[in-house]
Amino acid sequence: MQRLPAKLCRNVVRPAIDVFINHRGIDTKKNFAGLLYHQLSGMGVPSFLDSMNMKPGDRLFDHIDKAILGCKVGVAVFSPRYCDSYFCLHELALLMESKKRVVPIFYDVKPSQLQVRDNGKCPAKELQRFRYALEEAKYTVGLTFDPVTGDWSEALKDASEAVITNLIEVEEERKRRR
Repeated sequence: MQRLPAKLCRNVVRPAIDVFINHRGIDTKKNFAGLLYHQLSGMGVPSFLDSMNMKPGDRLFDHIDKAILGCKVGVAVFSPRYCDSYFCLHELALLMESKKRVVPIFYDVKPSQLQVRDNGKCPAKELQRFRYALEEAKYTVGLTFDPVTGDWSEALKDASEAVITNLIEVEEERKRRR
């Protein structure tokens, strides 16, 4: 019997996801979000980053929504143009609506700078949903990082520790409910 290559097996049999990393790809995929994904994965924490967990042929919303609903903790990496992305706002709204723990990371942006704008392309009901989710996230204790003056290794250590702490707390809450 012929064995399938390990990479192919990982794509066929996907492990449960503990952490969903919500980010605006063009801003943070090749730096903070990508590095955090690799840090968590290296620690044995199954994490979801779209470019790492999806393959050609996957239905975008189906795959992402399933990962969000199945995760224990979300990480929202806010960046200056985060709110320009319908996908980012949809993911954030789903994380908040499904009552997931969310660790906000304000990457090169202050919470007060984040606003959902009406560009005329999004129904009013969706805009309201996005605004509510963004306000919830902005009023959640998070981490801030300035990519110009900040210490990258310290920021990634702090972010991964915050994620691990939240995962432990979620698991303890789940056990108490049994």
